[in-house]
Amino acid sequence: MAKFLALYMGNGQPPVQPSPDDIQRGMAAWTKWMADHASIVTDTGGPLGKTKKASKAGISDGSNHVAGYVVVEAASHEAAAKLFENHPHFAIFPGDSVEIMPVMPIPGS
Repeated sequence: MAKFLALYMGNGQPPVQPSPDDIQRGMAAWTKWMADHASIVTDTGGPLGKTKKASKAGISDGSNHVAGYVVVEAASHEAAAKLFENHPHFAIFPGDSVEIMPVMPIPGS
């Protein structure tokens, strides 16, 4: 099985604070999703904080829409993407989407 990095994406807007009921319902759904997929989750990942950018120009504050990540194994890219249909990240919480990409082998290794 191949590995896939799934990025939980925001929308660049200030975060909307869900109600306590939505937080409880969302965390229960997220916990269930993680438990249901425990056999194929290779890195549970987690939420991400503020961005620092390192470049030839030095280090600066940066920004992007990545809110968190998880690494899963699946038979194909399509199968990996299907794992995230109606995911709590955007079905309950105010997240925008989940972007899924294959983790490629390092060239020459």
